[in-house]
Amino acid sequence: MTSEKYSPKQANTAKRIIKYFAKFQASIFLLSKGKLWNKWPGGFPIMVVQTKGAKTQKIRNIPLIYVHQDGMPILVASLGGMPKNPSWYFNVKANPNLRISTTDGTEKYFAEEVSKEKKDELWPLICSFYPDYETYQSNTAREIPVFLCKKI
Repeated sequence: MTSEKYSPKQANTAKRIIKYFAKFQASIFLLSKGKLWNKWPGGFPIMVVQTKGAKTQKIRNIPLIYVHQDGMPILVASLGGMPKNPSWYFNVKANPNLRISTTDGTEKYFAEEVSKEKKDELWPLICSFYPDYETYQSNTAREIPVFLCKKI
């Protein structure tokens, strides 16, 4: 693994910016039923993951790059390669029953964090959807967590 590219101060600033942008994007996506703001900068399709806060139990809507295997969503907790996992990671760990919205509609899923071996197997597929994940992993010493979702 590598050392951290971002200092704690840089990471906190980036996390705040990402949080507000994500909240806005998820709201527009959901209000328009996926017709507006349905792509990440660069033209990558997104999905909106609805989970409950680990501590608050409040509903949280998180836009993520729409990565999937045979139509089953894959959640990548990259946070742009920052040194800590995104807040939503802990929410999904605590409350793995999710609703995921794509441009095709909304479904219920159960998210399970995959092993390092399974992540290594999925990583080429994940990066085929969004090549920057490779850069994000190289920017941090932490192992970026990955969840595979199954319909419930």
